[in-house]
Amino acid sequence: MKADDALLRILACPIDKGPLALLAAEGALYNPRLRRRYPILDGIPQLLPSSGEQLSEADHERAVRQIEEAAEAEAEARAEQTEGAGS
Repeated sequence: MKADDALLRILACPIDKGPLALLAAEGALYNPRLRRRYPILDGIPQLLPSSGEQLSEADHERAVRQIEEAAEAEAEARAEQTEGAGS
């Protein structure tokens, strides 16, 4: 699963029904509101409430940083594409 995967836009946390963020390096989906991480096994998100793992404060902060860094990298890539298309 990739950050731009259409499936990611429709997947939701099984507990609060809110959006999930991709933690690509960990092969997981993350709900920062509940601090729950759901594994992706063989490309299939495991979205049963019992599959989720509660993260510690330190792990939560690390996951949020990873999400922010991925968003920044994606924004930079889009900006480069826009600049390249305009030249």
